[in-house]
Amino acid sequence: MTSANPSPLWQPDPGRIAQSQITRFQTWAAEHHGAPAEGGYAALHRWSVDELDTFWKAVTEWFDVRFSTSYARVLGDRSMPGAQWFPGATLNYAEHALRAADTRADEPALLHVDETHEPIPVSWSELRRQVGSLAAELRALGVRPGDRVSGYLPNVPQAVVALLATAAVGGVWTSCAPDFGARSVLDRFQQVEPVVLFTVDGYRYGGKEHDRRDTVVELRRELPTLRAVVHIPLLGTEAPEGTLEWSALTSADVTPVYEEVPFDHPLWVLYSSGTTGLPKAIVQSQGGILVEHLKQLGLHCDLGPEDRFFWYTSTGWMMWNFLVSGLLTGTTIVLYDGSPGFPDTGAQWRIAERTGATLFGTSAAYVMACRKAGVHPSRDFDLSRVQCVATTGSPLPPDGFRWLHDEVRDDLWIASVSGGTDVCSCFAGAVPTLPVHVGELQAPGLGTDLQSWDPSGEPLIDEVGELVVTNPMPSMPIRFWNDPDGSRYHDSYFDTYPGVWRHGDWITVTSRGSVIIHGRSDSTLNRQGVRMGSADIYEAVERLPEIRESLVIGIEQPDGGYWMPLFVHLAPGAVLDDALLSRIKQTIREQLSPRHIPDEVIEVPGVPHTLTGKRIEVPVKRLLQGTPLEKAVNPGSIDNLDLLSFYEELARKRA
Repeated sequence: MTSANPSPLWQPDPGRIAQSQITRFQTWAAEHHGAPAEGGYAALHRWSVDELDTFWKAVTEWFDVRFSTSYARVLGDRSMPGAQWFPGATLNYAEHALRAADTRADEPALLHVDETHEPIPVSWSELRRQVGSLAAELRALGVRPGDRVSGYLPNVPQAVVALLATAAVGGVWTSCAPDFGARSVLDRFQQVEPVVLFTVDGYRYGGKEHDRRDTVVELRRELPTLRAVVHIPLLGTEAPEGTLEWSALTSADVTPVYEEVPFDHPLWVLYSSGTTGLPKAIVQSQGGILVEHLKQLGLHCDLGPEDRFFWYTSTGWMMWNFLVSGLLTGTTIVLYDGSPGFPDTGAQWRIAERTGATLFGTSAAYVMACRKAGVHPSRDFDLSRVQCVATTGSPLPPDGFRWLHDEVRDDLWIASVSGGTDVCSCFAGAVPTLPVHVGELQAPGLGTDLQSWDPSGEPLIDEVGELVVTNPMPSMPIRFWNDPDGSRYHDSYFDTYPGVWRHGDWITVTSRGSVIIHGRSDSTLNRQGVRMGSADIYEAVERLPEIRESLVIGIEQPDGGYWMPLFVHLAPGAVLDDALLSRIKQTIREQLSPRHIPDEVIEVPGVPHTLTGKRIEVPVKRLLQGTPLEKAVNPGSIDNLDLLSFYEELARKRA
């Protein structure tokens, strides 16, 4: 594998390597903490996983993390799950996110962009003032440390203010994008029982206004724990009866008061859908996210006060939380609220140009769509400030690397990164001092002992295996919500290899130290980085009387595309005509998410199950990817082996 791809597509020049924060960190850590002074990134990475406690202590010192109470040890307990980071320490995430206001009060902290593509700045001092005002109002509403505060919001400055005010008072933030239907939102928010809900009246997308007031009425009705609902009039409507007005809560000139909380105090809840049951409500800590994101954004992404950080995302995806953390490094963050392709496919490049983005993050799917549409970024836009284009959501295909190199500029740092909602960070990806090889992620992240393992737990080099992490990361979940004995958390990551995190991706670690991601090793549906469990689809679709049972599969394509067919076993007498097709798609669009509408709906003679009655998604996925039947499935575990011949035949036809 490595010999077929020997020469890099891009190599950082010596000046860039010398000036990068990761190089300066290594020099400093060698002097103060015994890190290797020579050997470049590979030596630094080895040290960071071998001397885990020392490495993370060094990170907190390098970034001047302010502990209001000091810690006894860096790692009180190394076991996974259950690692204890910085026991005894107290701090506040929001305090760190806003401290650039002390030195750069009038410079922009946020640049807000809508579909007009005209950036509107919010200064550091104004951001801090609004957070201070809202935090005081939340306290007045009785919000106490540990209370949940929820946002049904697009990617707008108000969402950032609400998150930071929640963190300032020690509350626990959670958000969904307003393109989620009521059922999807309730499946998430009902689990955590929020006391405050921030909502919009609607949002603009694709040149149209989308009214969400009826959905908000349903959310208010179905969330009995709410003490307050805050109305943000993005479409200009009056505040509904019984709600508070955003402007009234954010008008005071108040310096934020930060609740100093334990390192492992919950910061936010993210949602990641598995293959069964409700979405997993993943709880990450104030301290864990703070230090992990400082490492990831400050060292790996090389961000600092001179940078502008744009990543196309929504508030329902972990990349939004990651983007907000750009504030930790004093970076100006770009919030784009709108369609990624409006009014044309080049929209995101136009935003990068108009905001002066130095790091532009997007999805692999967007890069491939630009290539297909014949977009010429460097010809049509001034991208001279863009130092790095980063992609995630799915693996960036080799043609995507070449297209960025040819169409943006040949001296472009291309960072394909891979991580997960589960850690709200990257396992592997950007390293400013390393070369970029086509189709590969540059290296595993510092402090992350990323390996590829075979089924018996043996490490593999230059061979495909399961992505595992063998030591704890600070941003790993402290727990799942409503998982009192920790069994769901354990079963999600630690049931395959005891004490070792198995993520559910197929990867290759090359002998050069780079990483190749091959897609999911489970059946989670991953559309442009937004994951949804198949269970969500089944629950919605199978309410239709014509559908006896269904099976949905998501398959990464070699060209970077993603094929998501929905197989339906119809009730007697039902016909898969245009009317039923339309109702299936409408049901998914309205109840779940427009991005999870299937690419095809295909009638099948039946849905195969295990002998215990579970739908077999992964074996069908492997069949559709061309794996022979005898290798895709254990025949003795299937209730009706004959049904698999349909999927085998379909794979043959598609090939």
